[in-house]
Amino acid sequence: MVGTVMLKVLKERSIPVSELIPVASSSSKGKSIRFGTKDYPVVTIEDALSMKPYVALFSAGGRVSLEWAEKFAEIGCRVIDNSSAWRMDPNKKLIVPEINAHELGQSDFIIANPNCSTIQLLMALKPMEDLYGLKRVIVSTYQSITGTGKKALDQMENEREGKKDEMVYPYPIDKNCLPHCDDFMDNDYTKEEMKLLNESRKILGLPKLRLTATAVRVPVVGGHSEAVNVEFERSPDLQELRSALASSKGIILQDNPDTNQYPMPIYAEGKDEVFVGRLRRDESAENAINMWVVSDNLRKGAATNAVQILEYLIDNSMIQTQTK
Repeated sequence: MVGTVMLKVLKERSIPVSELIPVASSSSKGKSIRFGTKDYPVVTIEDALSMKPYVALFSAGGRVSLEWAEKFAEIGCRVIDNSSAWRMDPNKKLIVPEINAHELGQSDFIIANPNCSTIQLLMALKPMEDLYGLKRVIVSTYQSITGTGKKALDQMENEREGKKDEMVYPYPIDKNCLPHCDDFMDNDYTKEEMKLLNESRKILGLPKLRLTATAVRVPVVGGHSEAVNVEFERSPDLQELRSALASSKGIILQDNPDTNQYPMPIYAEGKDEVFVGRLRRDESAENAINMWVVSDNLRKGAATNAVQILEYLIDNSMIQTQTK
């Protein structure tokens, strides 16, 4: 699902593509992908490597990335990887362009795209960190089934139609919420929950940031939502926070309870921005606020963020302007 959206975003943002090389498993070789007005044949990853592309957008899972990303980097191809394979590698950059694209340099040939939930969370947290300093963050996610992939969408649709078919979740997802995103770890957190902690620390450059998360899968298609409690080092001013968010690139503030204005995934779907609202003081703690953050996980949470990294590489002459 992310690969399909990547093609859409490449076209929307007018990336100067001289040649598209769609890659899939050998069983898909010979099929074609339409991009713009042209059909491009699907090739295997071995074929793609021999064609020496300038940039490779990886979205095929960690195993494929670990096996192949370095091989592409060795031929001078910039790899922007959407899996978790390289995110916590101390020698690889983990990039949200609005926050830390300036860290990229000529020697970076494998660049990691963060987890979808991390991206939207940090888009909202960074302006706040700049103003008041982060002391502790508590986040509960309400994550779209599209984060799991097409088979999850099929499972929900089959359930709604009363059909019995393959299940990718251990329980029904329609009319249900599963507090279970990714595998459980030894500490009883899921990998998704730990990604939020570890990736946030790396991207913000705050190795001791106190953050805890509960990640929940919900029967929603349009995007991920997050209920976030933020405790600051200094006393926050809500109006200053709202102004900072409203003026931040890539954020849309929707925060007017009087008119029932607040972010919702049904309206975030298909958009690249991160939507923030329901800002209010935490009545139970000093220097703390609550907020609600929503974003389309397939776009800013994955495809758009990767293409924005590509745009940065092009704009800073780290890649050829006619991109293969």
